[in-house]
Amino acid sequence: MNKLIIFTDGGARGNPGPAGIGAAIYDKDKILVAELSEYLGVATNNQAEYKALIAALKKAAAMEAQEIECYLDSELVVKQLNREYKVKNKDLAPLFLEIHNLSLNFKNISYTHVPREQNKEADRLANEAMDRGA
Repeated sequence: MNKLIIFTDGGARGNPGPAGIGAAIYDKDKILVAELSEYLGVATNNQAEYKALIAALKKAAAMEAQEIECYLDSELVVKQLNREYKVKNKDLAPLFLEIHNLSLNFKNISYTHVPREQNKEADRLANEAMDRGA
């Protein structure tokens, strides 16, 4: 897999509360090649958003991808990853650093904010994870 297109979502019911992550991973032709859905336990929405991307980047590295396009519906996380906002929350800083370190595995990586309506598959997977854990 040379290029992957990744949609991730994380959520928590209550903030913090029972949380889950979801990711839909597509090849360059937009064919679904992997899905992730995992219950986290108690986390905040932002922690879940970061952890969803971490899980997806680990999967992409295992698939030996070189180029990654990441799409998230969390504007905060995208702006932090694109260095438009500083990471001020002490609980998010190590997650930000982990994504930075994971990103070094790829020749090219981008982070783009999308409206929730364009992230339905990852949202469904995150909600399924929360349903399983609750």
